Amino acid sequence: MLTQDRTTLASRATTAGGAVEVGTESAAPLFVGALAVLLPSGMLLQVLATFGNYRQPLAAVVVWLIMLLAAAWLVPRALAWGLTRPEAVAAILVAVAAVSAIGLDRREHLTGSLDWTILGTVWLLALVALSQPAWVWVPGAALVFAAHVFSVLVQVGASPLGLARVAAGGYAMAVVLAVFAALRPTLRTHSEIAIRRAELSSRSAAERAAVAAIHTDRAGRMALLEAEALPLLRGIADGSLDPADPTVRRKCAEHATTLRRALVRRTEQADGMLAGLQPALGTARARDMPVEIQVVGDPGQPGREVTQATLAAVTAVLQALPPQPVILTVLSAGDEVELYLTFRLAPADADAVRASLAGLGQPVPAGVAWRVTLDAEPPGSGCLEVSWRKVAR
Repeated sequence: MLTQDRTTLASRATTAGGAVEVGTESAAPLFVGALAVLLPSGMLLQVLATFGNYRQPLAAVVVWLIMLLAAAWLVPRALAWGLTRPEAVAAILVAVAAVSAIGLDRREHLTGSLDWTILGTVWLLALVALSQPAWVWVPGAALVFAAHVFSVLVQVGASPLGLARVAAGGYAMAVVLAVFAALRPTLRTHSEIAIRRAELSSRSAAERAAVAAIHTDRAGRMALLEAEALPLLRGIADGSLDPADPTVRRKCAEHATTLRRALVRRTEQADGMLAGLQPALGTARARDMPVEIQVVGDPGQPGREVTQATLAAVTAVLQALPPQPVILTVLSAGDEVELYLTFRLAPADADAVRASLAGLGQPVPAGVAWRVTLDAEPPGSGCLEVSWRKVAR
């Protein structure tokens, strides 16, 4: 039963983590990814079809091939978790270099009010606008536009044609970036809703699994009573067993205890152990960290050493966690007891928490086999596992 419950907890964490990843995906980054491939490819085909419009056609070909390589590097990162600050700066610099190189390589006799080069690089700025705040992408867009203006003025000067190209390029860039900048808050809200739904779904699944485990445990105890206690009672009733016999009295007492434990609430059975954890749980609630408690089986009454070591471990992890709901699960089967503290956001410095957990079990007697493990890698979900063995007192 412990193995099944451990599997349930692990699958819950995996489901929550996967839902977070799914929740951050949306159609907008995928659309920008498509533009990142189509626009440079289209500009590359244009260069190949109009070699005479460039002073160094091979240089223009190299520029658009580099843009495709940049798309292969940046788009997967933008789809997975958004561009980081260094990646956003790199995207802006690539756009500035491409606009400058292609613009200055065009021949002066070209006509037309729109320079398509700026549209071939605007997807880079769209990725930045989806991943970074305005104070990052707005100056980046200004740099790209300044490079565009410089190349146009060098080619055709401040003529009506040059001013028309500048205005058309600025308008095209502004429209595209305004659309994607407006989508950024919507995408964030969509992700938060999806993550919250996944969290509620995983919590509901964990609660159903805990209830099912409790019912299974209770049914097992009842089956044991039916197989052993009822024949004992029939033997006493028909006179074949002497109720004054010490062996019969002991078996009756054991079965009565089993029946009582099968009928009472599991949280009441764990009151002795949970009472020792109340200082840590109370502090967590004061930090806006609601703790949900679920108990499966009868953990019994742990000794003072076990309670103190478990309290120290739970306290160390709760103090390191950012405010969030956590779940405390106690599983007991036979002589084994396991305690799980599951959370959605891991501590920022998980290694420091592991170091603080080392040595907590030294005061605990070796026969109890007290162990503690922290499975957490920021910024994902994680779990503190504490296990020990019941001993006769």
